[in-house]
Amino acid sequence: MHRNVIFRDNGDRARQVVPYTTQEPVGSPDPLKLYEYLENYEAKTNGAAMAFAHNGNLANGIMFPVDAQYTGREIDEFYVEQRAKWEPIYEVTQIKGDGEAHPFLSPDDEFADYGTWDLGNLDLSEAKTDDMLAGEYAREALKNGLLLEERLGTNPYQFGMIGATDSHNSLAAVEEENFFGKHSGYEPNAERLSHPFFESDNGTLYAWQMVSSGLAAVWAKDNTRASLFDAMDRKEVYATTGPRMTVRFFGGYDFSENDLRRRDVAAVGYAKGVPMGANLTEPEEGQAPSFLVAALRDPIGANLDRVQVIKGWLDADGNTHEKVYDVAWSDNRVADASGKIPAVGSTVDVSSATWANTIGAPELITVWTDPDFDPNQRAFYYARVLEIPTPPWYLYDVVKFGVDMPEGAPSEQQERAYTSPIWYSPKG
Repeated sequence: MHRNVIFRDNGDRARQVVPYTTQEPVGSPDPLKLYEYLENYEAKTNGAAMAFAHNGNLANGIMFPVDAQYTGREIDEFYVEQRAKWEPIYEVTQIKGDGEAHPFLSPDDEFADYGTWDLGNLDLSEAKTDDMLAGEYAREALKNGLLLEERLGTNPYQFGMIGATDSHNSLAAVEEENFFGKHSGYEPNAERLSHPFFESDNGTLYAWQMVSSGLAAVWAKDNTRASLFDAMDRKEVYATTGPRMTVRFFGGYDFSENDLRRRDVAAVGYAKGVPMGANLTEPEEGQAPSFLVAALRDPIGANLDRVQVIKGWLDADGNTHEKVYDVAWSDNRVADASGKIPAVGSTVDVSSATWANTIGAPELITVWTDPDFDPNQRAFYYARVLEIPTPPWYLYDVVKFGVDMPEGAPSEQQERAYTSPIWYSPKG
């Protein structure tokens, strides 16, 4: 439940207040008290601030409440308005697991089980239960945000998605071959793979199960503190699990195949639609939203496997749904009878912890139109970009230090990026 507080201002304003903590009586673990602190800061200094939460996969199901607040009070209009105002972005991936989706919540998503942590909890004595998961993962929160907006008029979970390391060593060392772990006790050495990372009465997570993640990408107008803050505030951000791939995602009603011949994707996107983090305008009669998505691989990283659009929506009966669409892919693969795109294959050499860009594509770009659009249903859309398989960080350790591969550890992974969503709400 930790929040990071970001100030738009320099130290001359930030020093006018003391840092907020969860310790009473000075502070409180209640998020509403944090929002009150941020409001007081802005009133006192004429500055600006925001908060974003750590990846919630250890939150005992309370990161994204639907019925009751942290204090047990019912979710009400004030709560959803305050959360929407003060938490515009969310950390969806980090060292203690990935928080985009969970295979229990998204059984039809073949790529949902990435960096999944099912053991840890705030209460170490309490076992993880399935009913907690809906309050811990971003995609489910995005769906429940539609439900709360229908009920209370504001979507408290209309957040942009970023990644971060959650490392405590002051290093942005998230490259697989240069992973320095969470803190000095997990820096590269021959024994770290077998070190327990998280122990409880319900089991143990080992150091090799840390995820070498993640990064926050920000589409800012300038490389200044104020411009970066403004971009985060408007949710024009995306997350990656470590690679520095470039991703653009725009939504509108006028994109066409001709736009794919343009190299100035951003100019087309802004002129004809809205960027990631924004809301779609009202369609005209018979229109369905189309999305311009472009992804370019990390210059020193892996080629791309595919681009997907994840859609979530709320039906007329108040039930939420989701669907994953493959919208662009490499190597001229052809969908099978069920519409599934075959796996891209793998070039990973386990004996040397190497891989080759002989499969995949350096760039994928497409225009995709929602074939199932209903103008009467609230919905969101975001893009997920998958790389071809590459070695995880611990395989580099196995080769470098000549140690055994941890039992049960996968020998390859597909790193990825998650864009902030684009939302649609029906008129009225």
